[in-house]
Amino acid sequence: MIRFIAAAALLTAFTGSAASQNATPRLKELVTVTADVVRIGDLLENAGPAAGIAVFRAPDLGHTGTVEVPRVTEALKSHDIDGLSTNGLSEVVVTRLSRVITAKDVEERITRALAGQYGFGDVRNLGVMFDREVRTMHVEASATADLLIARMSVDPRNGRFDISFDVPSSAVARRLPLRFTGVATETIEAATLTRTVARGEVIRESDVAVERRPKIEAAGEAIVADQVIGMSAKRALRSGQVLRASDVIKADVVARHEIVTIVYEAPGLLLTVRGKALEAGAVGETINVLNVQSNRTIQATVYGPGQVVVTAATPRLATAAAPASESRRRRAE
Repeated sequence: MIRFIAAAALLTAFTGSAASQNATPRLKELVTVTADVVRIGDLLENAGPAAGIAVFRAPDLGHTGTVEVPRVTEALKSHDIDGLSTNGLSEVVVTRLSRVITAKDVEERITRALAGQYGFGDVRNLGVMFDREVRTMHVEASATADLLIARMSVDPRNGRFDISFDVPSSAVARRLPLRFTGVATETIEAATLTRTVARGEVIRESDVAVERRPKIEAAGEAIVADQVIGMSAKRALRSGQVLRASDVIKADVVARHEIVTIVYEAPGLLLTVRGKALEAGAVGETINVLNVQSNRTIQATVYGPGQVVVTAATPRLATAAAPASESRRRRAE
């Protein structure tokens, strides 16, 4: 019985000592605050009744500052903080939390406001160009509501906008430049050139990139990258240019004066003879070809590099249909 009492007394003394140690005011190395002041309870663990007393001004929203430990202990002298442990620190780092509003946040809010209105399409296809640089802004961390449109005017003819926002429950927002002007444009994924391409040059896969560009640049003739590769430039095209259907034509696979193989096809019959292309042509085009054996000019359809085809349904005489040069002239127009 005596031993039990002694053990209980020893346990009580130990736990009491631990509790006393845990209750010792201890200085924190890293401090975060949301208010515009730093309180004793922010700086210390186990601050006790003095926890709510403000002793320093907090950094600006979203910023971090430091305060040397001697300044902290000096500020706490008059507030009955007994047995303060500084944990061997030389300074305390204080960060004031904030909600960050970036240019991307503003742009996203504007596009959501315009989507489906004023002639604009889906939000994912809208882009915004501001009249001035939009700088990152900070408001209170507690102001988590969406940007509220206070005033908005839009000119649907050119996409110009003038929009003012408010941040509900934020006092700081009232002092921020939350009025934005600029131009909203509808964009599309367009094929663009990575280099300058000369007239008649064949466009390779490495020459094409896909970018989001204003829809007006494509002038309603946007063409996807797969449709461009292997085509020939109808005119000189500059690097970065958005490609339109009217900028390209099928690339020639048979050159003028090239020696070609003429394939004659008919039910149960397949003949090949040598010929000379009298004009250039792309796959599928009809061109004039000279049969070097008969010395007669015929019309044939370009099948592939160095090969043309004449079928039973294809007119044999050059005067029976418009030549490729006429077809080419029409495409150019």
